[in-house]
Amino acid sequence: MGNWHGQAGTLASWLALFVVSLGPVWGCRPEQRGKAYLLGSRLELFLDRTLIDRMDGLDLRLHSPRAAEISITCDRPWEGPNTGYVTVLKDGETFRMYYPSDRGGSGEHSLVPVAESKDGIAWTRPQLGLVGYKGSKQNNLILAADHASNFAPFVDTNVNALPSQRYKAFVGDSEAIFAFASPDGIHWSKLDETPMFTQPPFDSQNVAFWDSAFNQYVAYMRGSVRADGTEVKTSPWFEDFKGGLGLRAIRRSTSKDFLRWTTPELIQFEKGFSEHLYTNAITPYFRAPHFYVGMPMRFVPQRKKIAAHGSSGVSDTIFISSRDGEGWNQTFREALLRPGLDSLNWTDRNLIAASGIVPTRDNEISVYYVENYRHPTNRIRRGVLRVDGFVSVYAPYRGGFFGTRPLMFEGRLLAINYSTSAVGSIRVEIQDENGKPFPGFSLEDCEEIFGDEISHRVSWRKGSDVSSLAGQSVRLRFAMKDADLYSMQFAYE
Repeated sequence: MGNWHGQAGTLASWLALFVVSLGPVWGCRPEQRGKAYLLGSRLELFLDRTLIDRMDGLDLRLHSPRAAEISITCDRPWEGPNTGYVTVLKDGETFRMYYPSDRGGSGEHSLVPVAESKDGIAWTRPQLGLVGYKGSKQNNLILAADHASNFAPFVDTNVNALPSQRYKAFVGDSEAIFAFASPDGIHWSKLDETPMFTQPPFDSQNVAFWDSAFNQYVAYMRGSVRADGTEVKTSPWFEDFKGGLGLRAIRRSTSKDFLRWTTPELIQFEKGFSEHLYTNAITPYFRAPHFYVGMPMRFVPQRKKIAAHGSSGVSDTIFISSRDGEGWNQTFREALLRPGLDSLNWTDRNLIAASGIVPTRDNEISVYYVENYRHPTNRIRRGVLRVDGFVSVYAPYRGGFFGTRPLMFEGRLLAINYSTSAVGSIRVEIQDENGKPFPGFSLEDCEEIFGDEISHRVSWRKGSDVSSLAGQSVRLRFAMKDADLYSMQFAYE
């Protein structure tokens, strides 16, 4: 199930992809011809109901990452207990983790250490000799600057990016955001003395990346809304939070050159949102970049679990997704990450998900998150999911069916990422747009699928070749029992 960008497609399909408009589907790109959704040969996850026409006995299920090892314990003198806004990225064969430390109140600049890894699992602190700390440069620091605690870098995949600016980053305080750049992710400098954004609030991890589908830079940053959903633009904005009038929210902006940006606008949820979203951790999913995924930290400021702790508030992490970056699907109000049994995760501003989702093994992806914030054991933990494993179409033991809307695909075979129990199963039927099975592609013709595979080629009695149906408007019908379906892809090989 390879990346759809690498597959050849017909000229007509690609032109249609951009010139026809989509019907009333929330947060989708323009990918419809008549009744048919132009699937092409790209990987599709079931993060939302865009492809689903009807379900019988099935539902979408959110999967929480399995807690793995601690990646970094912030126990160096230049790190400290206030590490919250982490970024993890993969550049070639090197993984990097940036984990700024907020030195607010200490009279020091905020400090930005970096850790490196060959697999995203075992991390080391490189001795860089770049930034002095209390008379020594024997450390892994890359930056010491005012308000750098929200330092948020990314690898710029824009083909026109200058070699000296392969890495870019946001650095700022609650009132303004500045642009930084680096040739290698280690040596950084400010791009411009003029801030990119001056419409507060910005006191969060404000992220950016290059969106190859729309050929533009996209930024997500802190915003503030009232309980009725209208944006708070008064100053000082923090007074609205303290007075219970404002909710922390997320805004979006775009740019062609990373220096001149559109006015930030609040992102929209299909059913609205009335909780504090403290961070956003939004990024394109690397295997299917037409999906944006986010892991905001949800903050509940009025609660206090540990009486002896100085600050109030508890938090967890939720999951959101989008197909256009503007309209967001928030199907799951349940937590992606819970504080758990560790009482030190029940103090304020914990479970902050790092910006970045990376592959760490052939069959797994990793996310990272902060635990024990404001405590001496402040640390960064890795969480593990199967590839494409945030959400699945879930079938209980009693079984059920789901059918897709009309689709138009390219390719020779259908591959699925799935898991069943020992008694579970999946079968797939290909129908015309009116729901009539194509000869040879009925449920009865489909070979029973059971097991656990990232990429399984679906076969019928006549084989797995579906190229005779490519370019037509088709529906898929899945019969499932005690199974999860995570993603699918029509592919060429």
